[in-house]
Amino acid sequence: MLRKFIKAWFFDSPGNRRFRQKIKAIAAVFPENIELYKLATKHRSIARQNDIGLRESNERLEYLGDAILGSVVAEYLFKKFPMKDEGFLTEIRSRIVNRDALNIAARNMGIINIVEYSDNRKNRLAYKSIFGDTLEALIGAIYLDKGYKLTRRFIVNKILKQQYDLDLIVNNNPNYKSKIIEWAHRQDRELKFEISEIKGDSHNREFKADLIMDGNVIAHGMGFSKKKAEQDAAQKSCEKLQIE
Repeated sequence: MLRKFIKAWFFDSPGNRRFRQKIKAIAAVFPENIELYKLATKHRSIARQNDIGLRESNERLEYLGDAILGSVVAEYLFKKFPMKDEGFLTEIRSRIVNRDALNIAARNMGIINIVEYSDNRKNRLAYKSIFGDTLEALIGAIYLDKGYKLTRRFIVNKILKQQYDLDLIVNNNPNYKSKIIEWAHRQDRELKFEISEIKGDSHNREFKADLIMDGNVIAHGMGFSKKKAEQDAAQKSCEKLQIE
């Protein structure tokens, strides 16, 4: 390992050395297959077609990293909360790996310093989760370069333990949709949610949800999933109606 490190360091270009140091600062691992990590930082907005006709970006690594992240988080929660049921574990995992939370974690970790993308923002939705997507791609690169054990260590020590407050996630994330539905039932009000608009392509969809009460739109909500948009609309409605 030390021999590989010395060889990579002294025979690398200055640019590669700086890049390896940035990855090491974020992930606490020294890249061996540097091309994997470079690919992990390449957003599709700058992807170019290769010799076999594929546009090379970090999307495939993102797919792999997403699966590994979900698996590690599931195992971590399973062991941390031995008395909790499947519904609780699923809900907490979804709060950790959702796009918004992962994007914030990635920014805090310094992903902004390694991601490469075009400044021509024709589709603003394509950039909404760029840092979280890159973090997932980085996880995929670490897995292919270093194996599962080191990848799990990175996720647990650098992401879960440093970027998330699990106690806060468990105790301070009310389900506004359930709250507004229960309130409407007690008040004998007719309530429903409708998805009124979908923006973006299949990779970057953003949903707009309307919360309709007694035939009137009370609030609009936005999110990268229907559930997230409905929760956003429900939260705004709770605030507007002063529902504690």
